Amino acid sequence: MRIIHLKRLAVLGGSFLMAISFYSCKKFLTLSPNSAFDEAYVFGSVNDAYSAVIGTYATLTGDRGYGGRIQYYFSNDCDESYCNASNTITIGGDNGPKALCRYNALATNTELDAEWNIYYAGIDRANHCIKSIPQMHLYTNGSESDKASLRRLYGEALTLRAQFYFDLIKFWGDVPAPYIPSVDQPDLNLPATNRDSIYDHILNDLALADTLLPWRGDPGVTADERITKGAAKALRARIALFRGGYSLRAASKQMERPADYLKYYQIASDECNDIINSGKHHLNPSFQAVFKDNLDAHRLEPNGEILFQVGLSGGTGVSDGRVGFIDGIRVNGNGMGSDWALPTYFYKFDSLDVRRDVTIASYAINGSGYYTGLASVYGPFVMAKFRRDWHSNPATPANSNFAYTGISWPMIRYSDVLLMFAEAENEIHHAPTAAALDAFKQVHVRGFNGDESQMGAIPSDYAGFFTAITDERMFEFGGEGLRKWDLIRWNLISTVFSETRVNLAKFRKLEAPYNNLPAKMYYLNNSATGIVYYSSYYQPTPATPPAGYSSVNWASSYLNNFENDWAGSFVPNQREILPYGPQTLSSNPNLHQGYGY
Repeated sequence: MRIIHLKRLAVLGGSFLMAISFYSCKKFLTLSPNSAFDEAYVFGSVNDAYSAVIGTYATLTGDRGYGGRIQYYFSNDCDESYCNASNTITIGGDNGPKALCRYNALATNTELDAEWNIYYAGIDRANHCIKSIPQMHLYTNGSESDKASLRRLYGEALTLRAQFYFDLIKFWGDVPAPYIPSVDQPDLNLPATNRDSIYDHILNDLALADTLLPWRGDPGVTADERITKGAAKALRARIALFRGGYSLRAASKQMERPADYLKYYQIASDECNDIINSGKHHLNPSFQAVFKDNLDAHRLEPNGEILFQVGLSGGTGVSDGRVGFIDGIRVNGNGMGSDWALPTYFYKFDSLDVRRDVTIASYAINGSGYYTGLASVYGPFVMAKFRRDWHSNPATPANSNFAYTGISWPMIRYSDVLLMFAEAENEIHHAPTAAALDAFKQVHVRGFNGDESQMGAIPSDYAGFFTAITDERMFEFGGEGLRKWDLIRWNLISTVFSETRVNLAKFRKLEAPYNNLPAKMYYLNNSATGIVYYSSYYQPTPATPPAGYSSVNWASSYLNNFENDWAGSFVPNQREILPYGPQTLSSNPNLHQGYGY
């Protein structure tokens, strides 16, 4: 098995990417220079096409990709986590990146432009690959090996473009949709395209990609981070659920779902069923191992649980990944620890669910290497599936690459396939089928280390099973940047936010059901093997401080305004969508702001 660091491989194909970019930009120039490279040259061999596609993957990497902002700032706040930033944070006068978490991004926020530009650069790279690879002489006349390689590359480019458009729609709703390279566009100032049209286009693209891509484990398919058939199918299922789900509509300014939504749930069910029956992907028996022993240890997960992951390298610049630095634990005061777990999320877990203590950490490590309680005005919990003490080669705080961990980001896991299948089946049949119950059970029982006696009954009615699905996805995917978008597509975000705000206030006041929780916790001094708390998370603080222990605030750590600061500027039927950025609007006269911004 090998892990591809996409940024590093992109450098190998740099001349090809530069040729594409230079050729694409000529329409913006007053004089068009004669380029030494045209598309026939750039896509002259299988290796050339490979370099171009790897360069397209690179759009997903870096601090502005899935190495930082997308899953942390764009995907917070939600009922599992809180981005530790003030609601009024201002950087350079444009209200800064963390305003995204607080649903407070203004139309002047240049973070929006930066993300927009990167995604459209990726789409343009993908468009060149999608246009040029099938036109290559080797695509139809090469050896069988060449043809298979080029078909796979074509399928990867189609899948990547679908991912780019999917993210753009989640952030902005209706967006411009170029499907050809910018050099071929008669007019670069495209208006916004209805998202349903884009969804249908990329669903068709992914159906085509399915016919081009190999399965993981097929002969000659190396285990690495490249897209395979299972990844394309899983992405198609995910997009189908969003296509059939609720979204904020420009015309009505209301959350709506299409009348034919069950058509898309059927697509999701079919795609997930194909993956389940393929035998190519399985759950890792250990939930913790997926993160501690594989992702955090820089090893590929051996069971095929991770169908698609973004390969990130541990360099020293913003083009590399800060997974486990922005989130995760702090070591000797280093690490941002910006993704704080809500106390109400921690206490939603069954106490026997092993996913709780993998997803959430309640400790830091000091300069002596000892585990301490987490003392913070944001509470004692951080989201921490990606954490420094699980890193295979942890950098010290003195090292220049301390922030850039090289931990890859899981885009789609097999547990997601199982739960999407269960959800789709329940919706289509208005009750969970036997197959849906089995798929759900596989995920749920793993959360209890395979002990069915501890996991409780699974509801067999439509409403009860849907609620179980919404909870199970929260427990399974905490800190993976999915929850906010799930709540939106279910049209539950406003209701859940209101309930969470009430519960946060109850927690702060130690009102029922939180009235028996400890105000503070005592942890063992000088433990170098893990955090050791003196008493239970579920009992009041002992009256007498134990010898050899230090204390940290627990329920008493939350400030009076915490529940109002969390998701503080969310407005239903508006803030489910971000505004277009200032440069995006000023550069395109055919694009117009909506949703009350």
